[in-house]
Amino acid sequence: MYNIKEMDVDALASTKEGIHLIDVRTEGEVARGVINGAIHIPLHLLPLRSNEIPQDRPVVIYCNSGARSAQACAFMSAKGFNNMHNLAGGIMAWARAGKPLSSLS
Repeated sequence: MYNIKEMDVDALASTKEGIHLIDVRTEGEVARGVINGAIHIPLHLLPLRSNEIPQDRPVVIYCNSGARSAQACAFMSAKGFNNMHNLAGGIMAWARAGKPLSSLS
């Protein structure tokens, strides 16, 4: 089992600069809004697109509630990435905290 590091909403909001943010939700979920600056890599495509993820800066992965993003963090850790963080509570926690959502650019 991999030790998945978690980041909470407040920590992400205060340190977003320099963080690589990845949304692993489905197309339909992403259409409802994303955290500004996120790139969309659906969970099922992560093995094919893992080369797009930097190893030299913190990476925060999120989904709707935190379950799929924890799987993504475990997968990336197994590939040797040690800079992965799971957003605790996912985008639902972000929205509950009153943080803004934007459209995927």
